[in-house]
Amino acid sequence: MATSSKQARTREINPLRQTLVSVRHGLLGLHKSLIVAEQLTFERVYGRIDSTGQLLQLVMNDPWFTWLHPLSNMVVRIDELLDNEDDLTTEEVADIVIQVRALIRPSEEGDGFERSYYEALQRAPDVVMAHCEMKKLLTPPIA
Repeated sequence: MATSSKQARTREINPLRQTLVSVRHGLLGLHKSLIVAEQLTFERVYGRIDSTGQLLQLVMNDPWFTWLHPLSNMVVRIDELLDNEDDLTTEEVADIVIQVRALIRPSEEGDGFERSYYEALQRAPDVVMAHCEMKKLLTPPIA
């Protein structure tokens, strides 16, 4: 039993694991701010969303919120890596960071996620703040 406790502590303090935990936390904050921004816009068009359960169903199934799925999927991928008992490799973590950087690149001329993300950044200050936090997390430290 002590071995598993020691393994858990080692996993918690592993710098690669900590990087992924930090990126995951930042993505969740960004995801939440995007959902709130989309909820407000959705409610202006279609009326009030009555419950958290209804919002969850909309986020999962309504075309209005479909563009958020790549962000949700990225969180799931990170969760799978963190749940894996094997040690993380530098390559795995670097690959996730590269993919997240590419994902949160807004584009006025783009389509899909990048375009919708650009539009959300234009109308929601909380999204801008969460985006800035993500950019900080993804910027390599200056040596």
